[in-house]
Parts: sequence; structure tokens; C-alpha cells
Amino acid sequence: MDLKSGYPYWAVKNGLMAAFPRLETDIACEVVVIGGGITGALIAHELSEHDHDVALVEQRDIGWGSTAASTALLQYEIDTHMVDLAKDYGEDNAALAYRACADAIPMLEALAGQVRDVDFARMHSLYYASSRWNVRAMRDEFAMRARHAFEMTWLERGELRERFGFDAPAAILSTLAARIDPYRMAYRLLARLEKKGGVVYDRTAIKTMETTSRGVTLRTDSGATIRAKHAVLAAGYANQHWLKQRVAKNRSSYAFITDPIDAETLGALRDTMMWESARPYLYLRSTGDGRLLVGGEDDAVDIPARRDRRVEKKARVLTKKVQSLFPDIEIAPAFSWAGTFAETEDGLPFFGPHAQHGKRVHFAMAYGGNGITYSMIGAGLIRALIERRKHPLSTLFSFERIR
Repeated sequence: MDLKSGYPYWAVKNGLMAAFPRLETDIACEVVVIGGGITGALIAHELSEHDHDVALVEQRDIGWGSTAASTALLQYEIDTHMVDLAKDYGEDNAALAYRACADAIPMLEALAGQVRDVDFARMHSLYYASSRWNVRAMRDEFAMRARHAFEMTWLERGELRERFGFDAPAAILSTLAARIDPYRMAYRLLARLEKKGGVVYDRTAIKTMETTSRGVTLRTDSGATIRAKHAVLAAGYANQHWLKQRVAKNRSSYAFITDPIDAETLGALRDTMMWESARPYLYLRSTGDGRLLVGGEDDAVDIPARRDRRVEKKARVLTKKVQSLFPDIEIAPAFSWAGTFAETEDGLPFFGPHAQHGKRVHFAMAYGGNGITYSMIGAGLIRALIERRKHPLSTLFSFERIR
């Protein structure tokens, strides 16, 4: 399935950054990672940096699936409120999930500093009430986060208008967020993987997978065989192909990016990303060269032809929404696109084995709006499982929570 429509900015900006071979001969390794997007790249890098023998296989070109369409808002804030997670899993677990996302941002910052030139920058996150009916729930959310020492400020309508120049009933301003170019990051991580002795193959699809108590055997569309002690499925929404159990729903999100806007006109948007309490939500953030990246208008369409036809209309709707918030900023899409993503019912990811395949196959399903921060968490979690170590999130982020 084609995962994106239109002209995703990261692919337009960066082009095809490197060429990797197609797998044509049999190979053996300790861990095979299936999926060459940002999730697979982070996991493969983490394993390689800790001396695991890693091979990565991607059915398209590297980064050409959902990663190319990602808008890459790095937040500790999960699409599901901490208050709502607490109702299902207890407040301690809800806080644990939020804290893990918060810890992932400086980890990504450190990694971006090592690979360099991936447009990483710290930002603030402004979560604003779409209507006055949302304010009470947001106050409850603010209170619970405050109990767990998250750095935030509550903004009333007047202060919000004064500081950010638009009108909304209230907002939560968080000091911890960031941005990144996920496509470039994936390529740079895989370049490091190769230098460490790992191997990367693209245009190689996995057709069959057989597991035993001692390892995994995979066969590709070219007839090659991969034998590994562990397999990590990091293929985005396509992971669901390997599960009889339905654990997520596919959705499409739409986005556009403007030409560069001067810093004075951008104002607070230079270092503050914004998103709203409505679901699906409007979100926007700037890039390092002063462009405004806008997304939202999510729907349940995952048929590429139908999604293709909606891109321009959705871009017009998003433009009007942003223009209504900031009438003094001229908003005009330079590139617009859509991508199909998966999301879980509770907004949490799945990392680890599933009973259907045994303990040698690890799923990495970093679904939802926190995909990249989840992937950073998942890299450490998957490594802990392979090394037979305990991890504080191994149960909460496992398939056990939905049985």
C-alpha cells in the first residue's frame, strides 16, 4: 500500500539520501529489523551501539513510508490525557508513560547532536482549548500533571492572546518539546549502523516468517533467506499484517508546509508548537528555516486513491483554520501531502512479543501522535527484552494490557 499522497516535504527537501542494495543472497544475524523508517532506524541503531549484530530490511526505499509524511512534533504529551490513562491503568502507570515520553526528548536531543544536521531544536508546546467546554477537562489534566512535577504554565484567555496573538478560552504551556527532520534522522542513523558493521537492505519485502524457540527464519520476495535469533517488526501500520488480533485502526492525516516566513512575523511560533483539544486536532510548528508546518483534518480513509483526492481540499481547510487564528500571517501551502498512520484505542504503543509468534519476534508499534518519542522509548525497551533485562514499561506497553 502507498502510505502517502502529494509532496511530503522531507522527501522533497532531502531527496534520496543514500542507495542501499536489495537483498539477493541468504544472510544470518543476531537481530533482523524489518522496517526502514524512523522507528526501525532508532531500534537498529540502539542495538548496534550495544554490540548486537543487526541487519535491517525495508520493502521500499529507506524512509519512504510514513516517515516521509511525518510532521515530527516531539512531545511528552500523549494524545490521550493522563487523566484518562489513569482511569484505565492507574495514576502511577499514566505518569510513568508521560514521564517516559518526557525523558525520550533529551535522549533524542543527545542522539541528534551525535548524528548532526537533522534540524533538531527544543521548543515549547502550547495545548489550547478549542472551546470553553474543554476547559474543565484541561484543568483536571493540568492538576494531575502538576502532581507529577511536569513543568507547565496555565494561561487564561487574556494572557494567551497577549503572548501568542490568538484567541482561545485557555491553554497549557509546556516547556518540554522539540522538532526534528525524521527522514534525515533515519538515513543518518542507518549510515552509522553500517559503519558499526550492520547491514541495510531496501526494496526487499518479507513474504514468510517461521519461528522456533531458538530463532526466526524469514524469506524475502527475491527468494533470499534471513536467519536470526530475534526479529523486530518495525514496519508501521504494516505490522498488523502479521497479527490475527486487530490492535489498531488506520487513519490518514493531512499536512502542508509554507515557504519561509520571516522571524518577526512568526513571533512566538518560532519556538512554540501548537495543538488543540478538539479531536481530531489542528497542530502546527515551525522548521529551522522558518517555514510553518500545519497538520490535522484526520479521517478514517486508508485507500490511497481516495486519500489522494482529498489532499488539496484538506489543505484549504487547514489553511482557513490557521488563518482564522493568525490573520496577520499570510498562510499559503508550498507543499501539501497526506499520510496513513495507525493509532491504538488508548493512545499507547505496543512493544514486545505477541503470543501468536513467541518470544523471538518483537513488535515495535509506535502508533499515534507520539510516534518518534515512542520509538526512542521502544529502542531501549526492545533492547532490554532481547538482553533479558527488566524494563519499567515492558508490561504497560505490551499486548498484555488488551487481553
